[in-house]
Amino acid sequence: MAARPWRWLREDVWEIRFRRYVALLLAATLVAAAVWGGLRLAREDRSCATGVAHPKGSGDCVGVSTTAYDFGQPRFTATARAIDRENHRLKPGSYVTVALLLPFTTSAPASLNDTLHELQGAYLAQYQANHGSTGEFPQVRLVLANAGADGTYWPRVVDRLEEMSKGPDRLRAVTGIGQSTDNNKKAVRELTRRGIPVIGSSITADDLANGQGGKDPFPGLARVAPTNTDEARALASFAKPAADKALLVYDKPGDPYTRTLQDSFKRLMPGSPNPEQPFTPPADRTQEGTTSNQFRQITQLLCSTPKSTNTVLFAGRHTQLRQFINELGQRGCMDHRFTLLTGDEGSYLTGDSKLDRKALTGNLSVRYTALAHPDAWRKGTVATGGSASDTATLDELVARGKQAPVGPIGPIDLDDGQLIVAYDALRLAVQGLREATPSGATTPPLADVVNEWAFIKGQQRVNGASGWICLDVHGNPYDKAVPIVELTPSGGARFVRIAWPEGKPPAAACLPRA
Repeated sequence: MAARPWRWLREDVWEIRFRRYVALLLAATLVAAAVWGGLRLAREDRSCATGVAHPKGSGDCVGVSTTAYDFGQPRFTATARAIDRENHRLKPGSYVTVALLLPFTTSAPASLNDTLHELQGAYLAQYQANHGSTGEFPQVRLVLANAGADGTYWPRVVDRLEEMSKGPDRLRAVTGIGQSTDNNKKAVRELTRRGIPVIGSSITADDLANGQGGKDPFPGLARVAPTNTDEARALASFAKPAADKALLVYDKPGDPYTRTLQDSFKRLMPGSPNPEQPFTPPADRTQEGTTSNQFRQITQLLCSTPKSTNTVLFAGRHTQLRQFINELGQRGCMDHRFTLLTGDEGSYLTGDSKLDRKALTGNLSVRYTALAHPDAWRKGTVATGGSASDTATLDELVARGKQAPVGPIGPIDLDDGQLIVAYDALRLAVQGLREATPSGATTPPLADVVNEWAFIKGQQRVNGASGWICLDVHGNPYDKAVPIVELTPSGGARFVRIAWPEGKPPAAACLPRA
């Protein structure tokens, strides 16, 4: 074969190089497209549902859901769908929005049960408000707000709720809140600072209430639950613990709930000769940690006290309470009888499978101040402060919630009281919203709703299923009924008696002192 001219060889080399450049350019384009597509996909993957997304670096779904989204929790599905059906039934211009702020993505089983029950209670109150025979306005659209499992992302949620208060959503109140934690305290402070009314369902910490020291750091906050101080006063009126026979076990450094409960208990036992015993749990108090080891040593100290020391006042969260009870069930002095008294966190243990109920058969009684209990009013033995008829109204609604058109909303459990107080909290919100709405209008001004709580008393009280809700000028319930409940070895909890912060039920007028 004859040799090819040099010019042709140069052209071949150029063509090879050109093809290489094209191939490299094409490959780079494909890589860039893949990267860009991956970035777009990553951004899209952050979305959980309408209004809810993963914050950067988190697997939590955070935001305000306006659909039937259940936050990946099948136990919430039925109620979330029921709320969505009710929301879609509402006519434009006939409603205002209320947000239910709860930890919908918590992983703690006890907190999940609590959240489910509050979700169900809020929905039942929404349905009742929208289908009442009086046809009052505005009607209620309910949306679900989640600031993360431990409330870390509260600033993001507060910003979104403020936007909804200024736009077509016409958000006019936030209810729920749940536990008295530092993050919830920050969220409530910021919501009320921005003029958004808040109705706490089960927050009890004194420092998450107005009126302490004559100051109102949360303007526009109303509460259904009594403060820890009022719970302790009610407990004292019932149990009458003697200072020289009681010992305090408390969370150190504590959180808003445990610190104020500790302070309230200390006031019940001035001059007690028994040393206080602290324990230090994990920062996330839903976690087990190594606290059981500390409780084992505390039980040994209890066994060293005189037999006359028969009362333990416990200021701690439910996980640590369960650990302490389990250790008390294995103490070396089973002949030494103890009664453990604590706050409303005891209600979480009614469904806690890790609780050693055999411990409750070994000379140990565990009693707590519940926020509500289904048996508190059924006998109708108390003339004021609540009524059996108010309980019956909720019972009927619960029964209807098991099937259409009200439900289904999934399995219902009233024993921990959370459904009851969430129902009452939204009913309080509805009364405030409607009383603040000008005649002929359907939307109340935010500022007027904020001012409404001072009038919820006397004939304007809310006849709650948890008892009468008569608010003082700071938005706190006055002489609210406090059910004393005892954990049972067979499961669940037994209603013992209603106690009162004032030592007796309120007068029929139910007018709080200034």
